[in-house]
Amino acid sequence: MSENDGQVFDRLPETPDDREVPGRASREEVVEWWAERFGVDPNRFDGYTFWEKGAGKIWILSGDVADPIAVEGLGMAFLRTRQEHWKPTTNAVQRFGRAATRNVLELDGERAARFAAGEDQEVEWDGDWGYLVVAHELAGDLEPIGVGLYLHGELRSTIPKGRRESLAEL
Repeated sequence: MSENDGQVFDRLPETPDDREVPGRASREEVVEWWAERFGVDPNRFDGYTFWEKGAGKIWILSGDVADPIAVEGLGMAFLRTRQEHWKPTTNAVQRFGRAATRNVLELDGERAARFAAGEDQEVEWDGDWGYLVVAHELAGDLEPIGVGLYLHGELRSTIPKGRRESLAEL
């Protein structure tokens, strides 16, 4: 078995049976997780490669490069694994969340503005607990704002501090 090198991007194995690094997610598991959690069609990820750098920091790249590769960034940070509950990144939800058909929580203008500002709030939701795609309707389309964590009637905003927005009204 190989070891994880936190300074190098390593391509995810195609399937769990192809895994050489203990604990590393496979491409199949990542795509299945997005399909099961958010209802995103697995074909949506055709043409993308998945990479791990660090312990469970998954990146997505449109296209391909040599494997392994020692660079600071590659594509877009996509998902955190190697923890009890996998967590999609804000960038991933903003990029792929439009294709989500499950676990999407739509907020009205005031609540969406509070969420974008990083505020936690009480929300009634009859769906799954855990990480959700939080969205707001703009110009007739549902647009993802970011990742929310829903537990015990509370929606926690996970918008990174540097990306929080003060919006008067959406």
